[in-house]
Amino acid sequence: MTLRWHCEGDLVPVFRRGAFRMLDLLFPRDCPISGEPVDNVPWLHLTNTGLDSLHRVSAPHCETCGAPFFGVLAGPQTCPHCCDLSPVFDRGKTAVVAKGAGRRLVHVLKYRQGTWLARDMARIILTTPGYADFLDGAVLVPVPLHPHKLHFRGYNQAELLVDALAALSPSLRVARLLARIRDTATQTRLGREDRAHNMENAFALRPGAVVDPEARYIVFDDVFTTGATLNACCAVLAREGATRLDVGTFAHG
Repeated sequence: MTLRWHCEGDLVPVFRRGAFRMLDLLFPRDCPISGEPVDNVPWLHLTNTGLDSLHRVSAPHCETCGAPFFGVLAGPQTCPHCCDLSPVFDRGKTAVVAKGAGRRLVHVLKYRQGTWLARDMARIILTTPGYADFLDGAVLVPVPLHPHKLHFRGYNQAELLVDALAALSPSLRVARLLARIRDTATQTRLGREDRAHNMENAFALRPGAVVDPEARYIVFDDVFTTGATLNACCAVLAREGATRLDVGTFAHG
């Protein structure tokens, strides 16, 4: 069994580096993508081979959801998908395509207790072209889980990602403004219209939470599929007075 350990910060004193190297000898960290041993600071659990296999999203991409455009783009930078969404938010950004290696990371984080991956996934986000600038100075609002699902899983993957982002980037703040008040059916096998209907009245402002109309909020989730969940969260914040709303995800697809 592979031992997963965490290192706080990028600069580690020499004696601690020696201790970590000894741990690596006894309990090697294997990359969940490539299966190779990891030894490439500052990455904790991903090898260069694994990182290179990710499909990073760069321009051109949809300005609304972040989905990549393949080939030469002419005309508006909004995908047909988002034309049907009627988004409450302004812009969206994503780091990787949710296929192959990208989907693997999402599944390990979300379904295999892979909380140890959050910091590396946050670093992937911040090193994706244009993403750090997109996030700069924002207040990150994680998409909440219903208490029943949170109890079952033990953690909220969106919260892990935003906390890791804020730890790596001092310009970011995290605000847990939203609550999931209706335990909806899983979205996995639902189509676009059913997903939107499934999210109706699923979220509300947390008791005691205050929305600052001057702040720029980025509602954050692990994956953008149809945008129904993110849009429903943004609609709550908009009703409470938020005027600058964007969305962010680790993966799209």
